[in-house]
Amino acid sequence: MKSFQKVHTILYVTDQATSRDFYRQILGLEPVLDVPGMTEFQLSDFFTLGLMPNSSINKILHGKTPDPASGTGIPRCELYLYLDDIEAEFQKAVNLNAEIVSAPSDRDWGDRACYLADPDGHIIAFAKKLKT
Repeated sequence: MKSFQKVHTILYVTDQATSRDFYRQILGLEPVLDVPGMTEFQLSDFFTLGLMPNSSINKILHGKTPDPASGTGIPRCELYLYLDDIEAEFQKAVNLNAEIVSAPSDRDWGDRACYLADPDGHIIAFAKKLKT
């Protein structure tokens, strides 16, 4: 079995500054990298969330895949974050103009979770395990 040293998940975004500011508030973290073309947030020792403008990734993917900008507003991924107080996080995201997808509720897979969309339509879920 492979042992991955670290995982980076990169979201393609329309406006890097807007997304950086949104995720700075949502995550309660400052970026560890913020340069033209990439912003990164260190969520743990092993996981980094990156934000890359559509125009930057399109330079790499151009002609090989559809333009990432053509998917803006369409949910293309989900960031599922376990937290203690999902109701407070949900309200904070709503106050930051995240689009409500589903309010906090108990889910049949054993989590209490809520779903919102970021400025580019990526889904953010806040969850906590239900006590069994």
